[in-house]
Amino acid sequence: MNPVTAVISRADALQQRYTVPGFTFGVIKKYGDDNGGVLVASLAYAGFVSLFPLLLVLVTILGLVASGDPELRARTLDAVANQVPLIGHQLTGNVHQLRRSSIIGLAVGLAVLIWGATRLAQAGIFTMEQVWNLPGPARPGYVPRLGRAALFLVVLGLGVIVTTGLTALDAFGHHHPLTVIGAEIVAAAANAGMYVIGFRVLTPGGVPTRRLLPGAIAGGVAWTLLQLLGTYLVRHAIDTAAVYGVFATVLGLVAWVYLGVQSTVLAAEVNSVLAWRLWPRAIVQPPLTEADRASMALQALQNQRREEQLIEVTFNDRPEGERPGDGTPRTPGDIVGPQRP
Repeated sequence: MNPVTAVISRADALQQRYTVPGFTFGVIKKYGDDNGGVLVASLAYAGFVSLFPLLLVLVTILGLVASGDPELRARTLDAVANQVPLIGHQLTGNVHQLRRSSIIGLAVGLAVLIWGATRLAQAGIFTMEQVWNLPGPARPGYVPRLGRAALFLVVLGLGVIVTTGLTALDAFGHHHPLTVIGAEIVAAAANAGMYVIGFRVLTPGGVPTRRLLPGAIAGGVAWTLLQLLGTYLVRHAIDTAAVYGVFATVLGLVAWVYLGVQSTVLAAEVNSVLAWRLWPRAIVQPPLTEADRASMALQALQNQRREEQLIEVTFNDRPEGERPGDGTPRTPGDIVGPQRP
């Protein structure tokens, strides 16, 4: 055995022995098994397309509804801008209200927003189907997906309302450290709640809500930390607008959307890995661990397209007399049956 292989083998044995590194590697491995990079790229593109019409419609509606309360309008826009701390204020500052007479422009903006949100929801539904390795018959049809897309649009609106309220909370006693810490804790809890709602809307009903909670909490905390990091960079490290202008704004937006989406997909993978106990995984194969077999079985079984199609997964690498693990699926019914997941 060469030195490199020996080092990898020792690291493999170490991560399989302890829960935290084993679970972490299991999430990363599952992300790779599901082609997570492709899923993230699709979601990030749809999110990028949806953001500008969302801002256009939001600014216009706020200008009409809150015309008598400029403070409310400014606070709401500030709350939306703070969701993207690197370049959020540049975006909201360059999206201007449509004139009252521009009904056609507002209608076009709404149509594009609905189309973009639908694309985003459809990409999100497909991502959750892949993360949970659901076979074809367990995946929602076209009409149910449209209904979930409409619900997702409502979730986006709810998110704007929640972030506005959190901004007001953060402004109250802003200079006191305890108030700031308390506001961030409340923000993390609110973000986790939004993740629960978003995961529930995008995930097919065959996956119980209780299975979505761990990843939603992780996603909410990760999103809050991402915002704090971006705010710190804006205040202490960089001033991209002064150097690169619009070019930096676009690059910053793309990077921010991608990081947010990637943390969301990883949070969803946390749920799947916990539900199927897909750890520890082996870095060096063979031998396969039982978690490796379960993950490989899930990937094969998700390719079932119709109920008339019969698929069964077996392995021939187990020692003679060793029984399959209870958590390793053999047929599509083991995935969508009453006990799983």
